[in-house]
Amino acid sequence: MAQAYLNDTIAAVSTGMGSAGIGIVRISGKDALTIAGKIFVSKDGRSPRDYKTYTVHYGKIVNGQKVIDEVILTVMLAPGSFTREDIVEINCHGGIVAQRAVLELVLENGARLAEPGEFTKRAFLNGRIDLAQAEAVLDIIRAKTDSALNLSLQQLQGRLSGKVNDIRKIILDAVTLLEANIDFPEEEGVSAVDLSRIREDLAVADKELKDALGNSRQARIMRDGVSAVICGKPNVGKSSLLNALLRQERSIVTPIAGTTRDAIEEVIDIKGIPVRIVDTAGILDARDLIEKKAVARSRKYIAGADLILFLFDGSKSFTREDDAIIKKLKGRPAIAIVNKIDLKQKIDKSRLSKKFQHVVGISAKKSRNINLLEDAISGLVLKGKVRPQESVMVASLRHIQALSKAQILVAEAVVSLDNKLSTEFTAQALKDALMRIDELLGKNFSDDLLDKIFGEFCIGK
Repeated sequence: MAQAYLNDTIAAVSTGMGSAGIGIVRISGKDALTIAGKIFVSKDGRSPRDYKTYTVHYGKIVNGQKVIDEVILTVMLAPGSFTREDIVEINCHGGIVAQRAVLELVLENGARLAEPGEFTKRAFLNGRIDLAQAEAVLDIIRAKTDSALNLSLQQLQGRLSGKVNDIRKIILDAVTLLEANIDFPEEEGVSAVDLSRIREDLAVADKELKDALGNSRQARIMRDGVSAVICGKPNVGKSSLLNALLRQERSIVTPIAGTTRDAIEEVIDIKGIPVRIVDTAGILDARDLIEKKAVARSRKYIAGADLILFLFDGSKSFTREDDAIIKKLKGRPAIAIVNKIDLKQKIDKSRLSKKFQHVVGISAKKSRNINLLEDAISGLVLKGKVRPQESVMVASLRHIQALSKAQILVAEAVVSLDNKLSTEFTAQALKDALMRIDELLGKNFSDDLLDKIFGEFCIGK
């Protein structure tokens, strides 16, 4: 990566463009204080270069004699800033025009517009955070539930990195001893390397890797969520159920069958799981072109869903139409929901119990037993596993792949020691495992990898 590129002073709006109380224009680099000094006039007449780190100052942004905005200017000096460079943040008014005017003035005075994620990239390249922590920044921004946020915060604070570094040290120590034995077999004390102790240490590393990977499915669900589709015949209460889960009136509810003509999507926090839930049009024999397209779209959503919420009207008997729909869902993760339990029941629930693992009775209109439905959804998605509070959880597919490859290689090394194979073979397997771990942490990386990771960030982060 070109040093001149890294030496540029960069700037961007770090808050969302739009009407708000404040907007922040962030500047980072060796010329950040100089650029700020050209456009900031403080109330006390001092220059930004005179300010101590972590201090806040009131003043105006000016272009010559023209006042652009009244602002608060924050100074964070290297190496104690997020990027480990000098950073100046200009807190201006949050309107689009004010933010854009301040940013354009900063760029005119020597800064370059930052690329997506470039502030976080510099934090990584300058050694403030490792690559796993850098990726956690984006996960925090995208978090849809408290559980996802906590998972990402743990990763940013180095919980995953700390565990991986502990495993890395075990492997590195083993490689060092094995290679010393290979290079200096006649040296006193070196040729008598305790291979059984190395094997025990590697068995610990293997278990730690397996434990971390064992939680990966739950972690990915907590971070990325699942998609669930509410389906059933017309007028069984699908829109009412969506409203009950959302705790607000999102879908139009009428006694007229076929009110929902298009799919409605919302993300709901269910027991810490982000669930993208879709209220679909009722599955019926279409009466016109619009209904035909609506039903086709419903079937498309059902085909791609992680979970099916099949809604039945408990006040009506089971029909052949119901049975036909159930057959199409065979083998899919699904919950049978009997709605309208506040009315006289006619449906044969025992028949549903034979076809579904989970059957929940609710009243969507009166919001009864919605908590039981949420428990069933959580239990089916997490397959009954309780989310561990103390163990490290791996959510990123990149991290899962890296640790999976490392675990396989460590396991191979253990087997090679058990079979008394050449120590060269064992050492090579462990060096390959180290390479996978170093890719996760960013101790070795390619520009293409960085572009892929940081390209997903917004400009200004």
